[in-house]
Amino acid sequence: MTHLLLDSIHSPADLRALEREQLFQVADEMRAFLLESVSKTGGHLSSNLGTVELAIALHYVFNTPEDRLVWDVGHQTYPHKALTGRRAGMERLRMKGGVSGFPRRVESEYDTFGVGHSSTSISAALGMAVAARNRGEERRVAAIIGDGAMSAGQAFEALNNAGVIDANLLVILNDNDMSISPPVGALNKYLARLLSGGTFNAARRAGEKVLSAMPTVLEFANRVEEHVKGMISPGTLFEELGFNYLGPIDGHDLDALIPTLQNLRNLKGPQFLHVITRKGQGYKLAEADPILYHGVGKFDAVSGIEPAKGPGKLTYTQVFGDWLCDQAAADPRLMGITPAMREGSGMVRFAHEFPQRYFDVGIAEQHAVTFAGGLACESMKPVVAIYSTFLQRAYDQLIHDIALQNLPVVFAIDRGGLVGADGATHNGAFDLSYLTCIPNMVVMTPSDENECRKMLSTAFQFNGPSAVRYPRGSGPGAAIEPGLQTLPLGKGELRRQGRQVALLAFGSMLAPALKAGEALDATVANMRFVKPMDAELVRQLAADHDLLVSIEENALIGGAGSEVARVLESAGLRIPLLRLGLPDKFIDHGDSALLLAEAGLDDTGIVRSVAARLAAESNS
Repeated sequence: MTHLLLDSIHSPADLRALEREQLFQVADEMRAFLLESVSKTGGHLSSNLGTVELAIALHYVFNTPEDRLVWDVGHQTYPHKALTGRRAGMERLRMKGGVSGFPRRVESEYDTFGVGHSSTSISAALGMAVAARNRGEERRVAAIIGDGAMSAGQAFEALNNAGVIDANLLVILNDNDMSISPPVGALNKYLARLLSGGTFNAARRAGEKVLSAMPTVLEFANRVEEHVKGMISPGTLFEELGFNYLGPIDGHDLDALIPTLQNLRNLKGPQFLHVITRKGQGYKLAEADPILYHGVGKFDAVSGIEPAKGPGKLTYTQVFGDWLCDQAAADPRLMGITPAMREGSGMVRFAHEFPQRYFDVGIAEQHAVTFAGGLACESMKPVVAIYSTFLQRAYDQLIHDIALQNLPVVFAIDRGGLVGADGATHNGAFDLSYLTCIPNMVVMTPSDENECRKMLSTAFQFNGPSAVRYPRGSGPGAAIEPGLQTLPLGKGELRRQGRQVALLAFGSMLAPALKAGEALDATVANMRFVKPMDAELVRQLAADHDLLVSIEENALIGGAGSEVARVLESAGLRIPLLRLGLPDKFIDHGDSALLLAEAGLDDTGIVRSVAARLAAESNS
């Protein structure tokens, strides 16, 4: 499809060369391009349709890349990427070697800060603004943060700090969770322009200087201003934090956005602009159901229908959701907690069936973990459903508030291992390492869907902190046994008897290990537990084989293989150990199967690594 104006924009400088009246056509063409593009590649749709005008206005007003734009989370930056020379590259969006779905500093000078997790933008932007101030540079810095990300503690920590630092920082709250209320109209647009204008702010500063000699009058004037602004905007909180608050204004109205941003760019000190946008703007299907169209696969742009698929296997997320409801029905002490990932973590049904026992705490992972600890102290049985990389954000709470007190909290850890298109920011590559080193923790890795259900039950019955770590998507398709059966704590199982080589597989690696075991005529053990590890099984395998091979979808350093080595060392066994896992680097986005093969974690890679090690042993 031809986009007459959009095709001529290869950088923001081209955008800034246009007349302002032409930006409306650019917005229409951008929205059409996004729909056309994402329908072919999959990706985030609703959030990007909602930031079209905002991205255009920011690049039109600010002198990027000299001025810095820091986008929060990053799944709303497709318009930003399209305006900064990457539109053609979006044909391979989130594919190996293609454009990332999130901002990355190595990808473009316009991506000023790499993101994927939420609520970091204000902190990073403040650092950039302070650096510019200390170097005497006139560069401007703007952080663009959503209302969901604003719920996190780090965002308010940054706001609190920014309000007392003399730096030129603009925070833009992209509020897409409420309808545009009556104040967001002609009057509010006029007030936003007025309050952001140099005349008003110069008069205010002059008035403050004069009235500072009369403290009683100054206090009265400040109170009058506070009450007047309180009647026309909800910005009292941000004003109290030291910001000049403006808005809310319509984030889809370029005639409101551009003059306001132009005024704000010339103001000194911390500024806060509240804009209201609509997820899915301009695409009726996404407007009606922005959650459904938040992250999509390939689909027909006209009908909104994804290509027909055959009957799919249960995902691990669905297995967890079903278990959670069954376990909750059996035990009224169960409490389900998620940090803003109800759909992603499979808790929709639980939220409907057990609303009084369901807690979405927002993007507040630290709070989620300590909240669970408080529940556990009062004899409740909390289950925290959380992505592997999101649990990283609450590591101190995991150690200090849960494990140190040996509280019975279950962590259902989704997205363990490689996640594919979302890439390095979302790969659960480190959880086995950071969990296993914590005293009192039990760490389990299911090899199939049925084992996942049993491990969740095992964790729930365990009187201490426990984690069940499972991958994204579906498993091998194991039949689910009804009931709430448990597994013997710390016990693995032999799945294939062979000779010479024993493959010790953890979680998702059992399937390729079994295939490799056939090719190698090797013994294959499903280890199940990383901690406590089945030391008896490890010693038995060491006694009967010439080479042990640990296989995990986790960073090699400090992972399950390291625990196998510790068990061998404790037993005084000097058998050769080959550890296979993810390499010591961040792995980019791409097809998960391809990425695992590149890491040597498919059956072919396992066979190749074992054969090379056996050859080296025989030649030594």
